[in-house]
Amino acid sequence: EVQLVESGGGLVQPGGSLRLSCAASGFTLSNYAMHWVRQAPGKGLEWISTISRGGGSTFYADSVKGRFTISRDNAKNTLYLQLNSLRTEDTAMYYCSQGGVSVAYTEGPRGQGTQVTVSS
Repeated sequence: EVQLVESGGGLVQPGGSLRLSCAASGFTLSNYAMHWVRQAPGKGLEWISTISRGGGSTFYADSVKGRFTISRDNAKNTLYLQLNSLRTEDTAMYYCSQGGVSVAYTEGPRGQGTQVTVSS
């Protein structure tokens, strides 16, 4: 059974930083591309980043490019998202999501999410 557990969210001031983690179990992480998605209050799910199976390729939505960094440690079965220069519009529930062999995003299993709130 695929299990994904996100952590690292919290309340941060605009301009601040957070590092999100996603602990994966029930599958071999290195066999799958992985994604981060988010959902702001009252809005739909938004794809924000993807990393290839080996970590050599990364992709970002324009809304986070240059501020967020996705990474992975397959040996530790963990996915990360470094959030820098946070803005109030980054406030959302953040989820990691299992991808497939390719980096193309399709909705897949995701965890329970971790809340990021950006406010002064």
